[in-house]
Amino acid sequence: MAGARPKKAPRRVVIDPITRIEGHLKVEVEVEHGRVVNAWSSGTMFRGIEIILKGRDPRDATQITQRICGVCPIDHAVASATCLEDAFGITPPTNGRIMRNLTLGAHWLYDHILHFYHLSALDYVKGPNVPPFVPRYDGKNVYKLDKFTNEKAVKGYLKALEIKTLAQEMVAMVASRAPHCHGVVVGGHTQILTKDAVPGFLWRLEEVKNFIDTEYLPTVYALAKVYPECFKTGIGCKNVISYGVFPLNDARTEFLLKPGVYTNGQDRPFEPNKIAEFVKYSWYDDKTSGLKPLEGKTELNLDKPRAYTYIKAPRYNGVPHEVGPLARMWVTNPVISKHANRFLGISENKEIRFRDLGDRAFSTWGRHIARAEETWLVANQLAKWVKELDYNAPYYKKVEVPVSGEGMGLSEAARGALGHFIVIKDHKIANYQCVVPTTWNASPRDDKEQPGPIEQALLNAPVPDPDNPVEVVRIVRSFDPCLACAVHLLQTNKKGVVVKI
Repeated sequence: MAGARPKKAPRRVVIDPITRIEGHLKVEVEVEHGRVVNAWSSGTMFRGIEIILKGRDPRDATQITQRICGVCPIDHAVASATCLEDAFGITPPTNGRIMRNLTLGAHWLYDHILHFYHLSALDYVKGPNVPPFVPRYDGKNVYKLDKFTNEKAVKGYLKALEIKTLAQEMVAMVASRAPHCHGVVVGGHTQILTKDAVPGFLWRLEEVKNFIDTEYLPTVYALAKVYPECFKTGIGCKNVISYGVFPLNDARTEFLLKPGVYTNGQDRPFEPNKIAEFVKYSWYDDKTSGLKPLEGKTELNLDKPRAYTYIKAPRYNGVPHEVGPLARMWVTNPVISKHANRFLGISENKEIRFRDLGDRAFSTWGRHIARAEETWLVANQLAKWVKELDYNAPYYKKVEVPVSGEGMGLSEAARGALGHFIVIKDHKIANYQCVVPTTWNASPRDDKEQPGPIEQALLNAPVPDPDNPVEVVRIVRSFDPCLACAVHLLQTNKKGVVVKI
């Protein structure tokens, strides 16, 4: 129509890097009429651990893969040991299984508390105008807590520094050191929690449990009431997957947090052979696209047109799936704390389960509730596992490296489904692949143009002020990204200037 104004192009907002996460994540969004209409998640570093492992003794993998990340090394140790045991054809003794559960469980207490208080909470809780509380996004209605609740949450931030230290000490007591433990090895565990150490372990556990029940959970639900809009953002694909973690028997047929898949509103059993990785928009050679992890290759193509990330695009049965506490809690659907009863206005005499949250679970704040309730669930289980230890039984089984073999270690990291995959030839590692939680969540578009879970979760997010895109970072941080796990390299020129990230 003559005289009509040309349509205004969406404004592109680039956040690079997003802070208060592990590693370097770049997010770009297009904003139109105050809402996100398109999003791209870019992992800007390359992980080369798979290349480093080729030709090594398979038993080295349990230690080397822990160096992928200093935040979640225990998760990699457990996945790697499980992977090797699958390839070796062995099952660790009962004590070995229990010790791993204690090690991983104690680590999760540390990790979940750190994520909420020290990475995410500052998007909602306004601390003093000094580091680490600044710099921050700010503006109208960004921070809405009353003075009393805000001060209580800031004190919780400081107390959480002490509590997560206690949890790390618990890890060291059962796995020799933290981080990068020596205790988790193929064949079981190198040590047992001695009778003399049990009181110290349980004392620390009680301190952590008390903090979860009196500080962490109440704060999560208090903030949920003040920020109800966060149940309407970050919805994502609403497909979730859990590999299962904390085995309750040696056959690994029962788990505290169960394996399973929830796709398009239906529960399905988990089938590992339905996992494949796609690389149409990743800086890897196109001939490696669509491979299953055991066949996976790490072949870079830095000049690839249209590529925008070092993260591959894992898909389950060809469909994007979210992983993490929300996925595990939705699949398992365990009984949750009485704090949830109060929040939902349900009598505390009634036992409620995670799915009673309904669609609120699939949201920015639903992920925080899932993580807090999972922390409570795991903390309540640890003392039970201590009592199951048999001091007259072995906790390690001697192993021999086979001439050849294949194996997969399917476990869970604090931030989601974690798989390690190995091919052994001539007693050495011929191929090793890791498909990590943030590879699932922060994945790019795949060969069918399907956006990854974070990219989908960002759609329709409110951005009234593009200079303060707080809702964008709130959504991203709710996934607890760990880019150190997902990727690992910067390309620079001779002067040390980054030329492609």
